[in-house]
Amino acid sequence: QVSLVESGGGLVQPGGSLRLSCAASGFTLADYAIGWFRQAPGKEREGVSCISSRDGSTVYRDSVKGRFTISRDNAKNTVYLQMNSLKPEDTAVYYCAISSNCESYSTRIFGSWGQGTQVTVSS
Repeated sequence: QVSLVESGGGLVQPGGSLRLSCAASGFTLADYAIGWFRQAPGKEREGVSCISSRDGSTVYRDSVKGRFTISRDNAKNTVYLQMNSLKPEDTAVYYCAISSNCESYSTRIFGSWGQGTQVTVSS
């Protein structure tokens, strides 16, 4: 069974940090580009970051550049999203998904979505 499972979300104060994990089972994450997305209440799902399979190159949406870092541990079949200097506007359910590349954040080209993990940034 092919699946992705996100974890690591929680409640954190503004300026705090969290590390999200995206663990794969049933397939090898290293063979795919992995994207992190988020969806806040009443808003569309948006791409946050992506890491490619070929050379490990990364992309970030402008609002998280310099604060978030995506990485992968192929031995653990897991991708991480380190989130620092969190802001209330980062509050959302965070999802990971796979694609063939990181050329677009279109949700139509990503698949095997996990169930999501809630991140709440509040004082």
